[in-house]
Amino acid sequence: MPAPFDPTTFETVLVDRTDGVMTVTMNRPSRKNAANGAMWRELLATFDEAALDRDTRVVVLTGAGDAFCSGADLSATGDLAGRPGDPYLVQMRALADVALRLHRLPKPAIAKVGGIAAGAGMSMALGCDLVVASDRARFSQIFTKRGLSVDFGSSWLLPRLIGLHRAKELAFFADILSADEAASFGIVNKVVPHDQLDAVVDDWAARLAAGPPLALSLTKTMLNNAMAVSMDQALEDEARAQAANFGTEDTVEAIRAFVEKRDPVFTGR
Repeated sequence: MPAPFDPTTFETVLVDRTDGVMTVTMNRPSRKNAANGAMWRELLATFDEAALDRDTRVVVLTGAGDAFCSGADLSATGDLAGRPGDPYLVQMRALADVALRLHRLPKPAIAKVGGIAAGAGMSMALGCDLVVASDRARFSQIFTKRGLSVDFGSSWLLPRLIGLHRAKELAFFADILSADEAASFGIVNKVVPHDQLDAVVDDWAARLAAGPPLALSLTKTMLNNAMAVSMDQALEDEARAQAANFGTEDTVEAIRAFVEKRDPVFTGR
């Protein structure tokens, strides 16, 4: 039986839960939030908790200090992913588990990027459903400059987000993109002045937290699967999703609120 979730024991991740929003802060500012084995373990536990916690409607992933995440901490290669002493393939598969937990999270996730997001840090931001960046943010698929190939899902995410040739450009050259350049590539939803980053993300998170949880979850799943299914299958998936929605109290509430000209109050039931 897994241990109870207790973020007060964490070394590298801060967790705050307020009004349906779980804010997850990678907290190694002296290392620009580079992810060591402890951080990967703690992120894995946190994403598992977020998936199961009924009160969590949306996750905001961010970094402490002036960085989002500068990637994996390569100063401790013996403990890349919380499996010290294991072969690198085993460690990388453990890191892949974290990427999959984020990808499969049945709730919306927002990356709040206020500084550098490089390597696995950039991949982690792209693994969220929405990316909001301050004008101080920087992005890089830094891997080849470290003698490495892409990881944390970038080989899957980048071609789907920006197309194959642009994905290869970012992966091959490992250039550092400004926030505006990242937006022009299509990997950032919104760029805002740094002093407005918190307010914009808080607004988006509040709007999502107030939304219908099941409908948002089903929508996320279908969009994530969109490039792997036929039109026939997509329409069947939509039909099944709507059938599930029509059986919920939330859809009844939404229709009632529309008739009564008021905002709906969704409970996730």
